[in-house]
Amino acid sequence: MIKVILNGANGRMGKVLQEMIDNEPGMQIVAGVDREAFEAEFPTFQSMTDCGVVADVVIDFSHYTATPAVLEYCVEKKLPVVIATTGLDEETKQQLVAASKKTAVFFSANMSIGINLLAKAIREITPLLEDDFNMEIIEKHHNQKKDSPSGTALLLADAVNDAVKEKKTYIYGRHGNDLTNPLSELGIHAVRGGTIPGEHTVLYAGPDEVIELSHLALSRNIFASGAVKAAKYVSHKPEGLYDMEQLIDEK
Repeated sequence: MIKVILNGANGRMGKVLQEMIDNEPGMQIVAGVDREAFEAEFPTFQSMTDCGVVADVVIDFSHYTATPAVLEYCVEKKLPVVIATTGLDEETKQQLVAASKKTAVFFSANMSIGINLLAKAIREITPLLEDDFNMEIIEKHHNQKKDSPSGTALLLADAVNDAVKEKKTYIYGRHGNDLTNPLSELGIHAVRGGTIPGEHTVLYAGPDEVIELSHLALSRNIFASGAVKAAKYVSHKPEGLYDMEQLIDEK
């Protein structure tokens, strides 16, 4: 039985994870942490430092400001951790790397298997189109999403830049009356509205033809499912930094 501490347990994704793990053989939530007090069938706490429950792995699906404390806790307890929270700043990303030298840290800007397969496809396709095609990324999310562009849009942009001979400059939206739109730029555009769970399109526009690679999230379940797979994967790993691409490759 894999024992899970769930940080952000009473948030939108936390509630989805509660339901999913309840129906997952071999996994059990043994504690939940959320900044707002809440009731559950497991012990609940308002901070990681108050949680003394023995566990095998922590899943962090909360707010980016809470992630540093989660990493400190997991390093102290030598607990593997899945960081599924987005919007992390560079300092926290460096803390991820430092923590991975002490315990197993799994991080992905998107927990969807499909998105990470899309990133792999982008790395294959992009070198063949680099010389002649403009490349743009369009992402759409619900109107409650705080960060922009999405972590997933940046993940896909980085996949493009991993594959090109000359790194592209990220342009966050385009405006102006005298734009040249060179191939060296990668436009990243964000849409916010309604209840869109998440939609990402990578567009390659060349002479007389356009290629679009898209991923549409129909519910939050895909992100919870990925976090559960990541928790199973990392719970028995030695210290190190792991991601969804490694999980996919090992499968």
